[in-house]
Amino acid sequence: MSPQMIDLLWTSLLETLAMVGVAGGIAVIIGIPLGVILIVTARGAMLQNLAVNHVLGVIINATRSVPFVILMVAIIPFTRWVAQTSIGTAAAIVPLSVAAIPFMARIAENAMREVDPGLITAARAMGASPLQIICKVLLPEALPGLVAATIVTIVSLIGYSAMAGAIGGGGLGDLGIRYGYQRFLPEVMLAVVLVLIALVQAVQSLGDWLVRRMSHR
Repeated sequence: MSPQMIDLLWTSLLETLAMVGVAGGIAVIIGIPLGVILIVTARGAMLQNLAVNHVLGVIINATRSVPFVILMVAIIPFTRWVAQTSIGTAAAIVPLSVAAIPFMARIAENAMREVDPGLITAARAMGASPLQIICKVLLPEALPGLVAATIVTIVSLIGYSAMAGAIGGGGLGDLGIRYGYQRFLPEVMLAVVLVLIALVQAVQSLGDWLVRRMSHR
């Protein structure tokens, strides 16, 4: 590839990292608390509230059911309102975040379900408040699972970010479509695919290493 194309590939990689990093951060900040709410409001849980649990569960499931390509198009007005534009890297972060939050919430909930119920029962017996149980028992015990859930979310976001290129979202997907597909440059498409594969492998390897370090099982 020409030096110009290599520069474009590097710029696109940085755009992808920005999109995935910001959207992933938003997903963690919002998704994990939502997962906690799902856990503590479930039937028989310490803050049982079936109405809240059911409504939140329906919203999360409904959002997860919408294919990402359709979701991007459906929330263009919301994207334009938040980012003041519907194209580019900043705009792509909005649908990426909307897609990642419910995904993160559900797998975070599953990670926290793996915590030994006996630990929570013991903490309640010792008079710990619900907030203390969440902060000092539930989240610390579920930390390896939550890290693994975060890695799964980030890997999914890398794939979603490539699809965002279909509507001018920038990043590696946009580069692959504009140059690799529309301009018939197969070497560019190959380079984009290889970079995406390397990126996913790097993120997954880092995540596996972190989980091994944090796991006490």
